[in-house]
Amino acid sequence: MSQLFSPLRLRSVEFKNRIFVSPMCQYSSNDGMPTDWHLVHLGSRAVGGAALVMVEATAVSPEGRITPWDSGIWSNDHAQVFKRITAFIKAQSALPGIQLAHAGRKASTDLPWRGGASLGLDKGGWQPLAPSPIPFDRDSPMPREMSAADIAEVVVQFARGARHALEAGFEVLEIHMAHGYLLHEFLSPLANRRSDRFGGSLEGRTRFPLEVAQAVRQAWPGHLPLFVRISSTDWVDGGWDLAQSIELSRRLKEIGVDLIDCSSAGMVPHARIPAGPGFQVPFAAAIRRQADMPTAAVGFITSPVQAEQIVALGEADAVLLAREMLRDPYWPLHAAKALNADLPWPPQYLRAK
Repeated sequence: MSQLFSPLRLRSVEFKNRIFVSPMCQYSSNDGMPTDWHLVHLGSRAVGGAALVMVEATAVSPEGRITPWDSGIWSNDHAQVFKRITAFIKAQSALPGIQLAHAGRKASTDLPWRGGASLGLDKGGWQPLAPSPIPFDRDSPMPREMSAADIAEVVVQFARGARHALEAGFEVLEIHMAHGYLLHEFLSPLANRRSDRFGGSLEGRTRFPLEVAQAVRQAWPGHLPLFVRISSTDWVDGGWDLAQSIELSRRLKEIGVDLIDCSSAGMVPHARIPAGPGFQVPFAAAIRRQADMPTAAVGFITSPVQAEQIVALGEADAVLLAREMLRDPYWPLHAAKALNADLPWPPQYLRAK
């Protein structure tokens, strides 16, 4: 029996297997609204057999976008447009998920395939927000240090985004606390130099992210699962690290978070990252064991045997695939064949099974 293709239950939701589509920015939205690109992109991964199809980092406010073309969920109008996509995903026996995000100091940039340079006010950009007035790099603009009122407003925005996500038909919610974006910026001493109650000690630096998680958990129905994506380490001395990630995960569990999505990096541009097959899996294993909660592994997971081993050995409860899903939307169907698992095919495709 393949463990990768065994079901996983979190709260009232059952995932038909342990293969999740990682949230991947498409930079193809209009004023935050998803387009036909999203229907085809996300829908094809649902057709391909993944248990969970996660929408990209979706901003809880206009200024929380990485680019002006990011996905958004800051209004009921956005929720209504997403309904067509969530309905299609569900029709393929997959679960629709969405990642709530705020880009912080990494906001207001151009499209990555146009170089990703910072956008000034004259080009449709805006001044980013951050815990401290420290730019991401020497080419990035100076962010505005958030006031206590700004922090309170962002908490409200995340909770509002959760309610809009529910209206849109999503069944899994993930909070983005990774990759150098706003909530990660508060966690890391590399970006958070505050001297008030939201900085300094681990207690202070986790305060705002935990307030967001608490507000989202209260806004999100108790029978539906809540994930949090973290950068398990900054890969820089003096930055955020695995020991702090374990402690954060314990506190998130107390709030009612159901799974930690274990990524890494993104805080600073010069980090030396030993990237390679499964290089982040040990983080998922350590957090699963020491925080005693479900985890998902992500990063350079490409082969069915590799994914099966991660789940079968108890290193993580699920795998999130990103680039491999871009290369092959039907990776789960092909993996099932390789592992002698019986994953149902869409009836329209049965002639090719």
